[in-house]
Amino acid sequence: MAEQTSEIRYLAPQTADVKKKKYCRFKKAGIKYIDYKDPEFLKRFLNEQGKLLPRRITGTSLKFQRRVAQAVKRARHIALLPYVTDMMK
Repeated sequence: MAEQTSEIRYLAPQTADVKKKKYCRFKKAGIKYIDYKDPEFLKRFLNEQGKLLPRRITGTSLKFQRRVAQAVKRARHIALLPYVTDMMK
């Protein structure tokens, strides 16, 4: 009888996903105040539609995520950032 071997072959070699450790850029740089008058900096925390990116994507701590959200809201209120857009970046 023919011996059956269950050999699994892959098209691409399997790689172990090494996830990069997320860190809060504000804690690392020692930033204490997030300026709402700097829209270019705040755009880093927005997606193409103008929505805030979540903490799990940016790696920002809860304390600074709240401060970023407040700064974005203030910048929108004084028309430095748009509320909604099609392609911001």
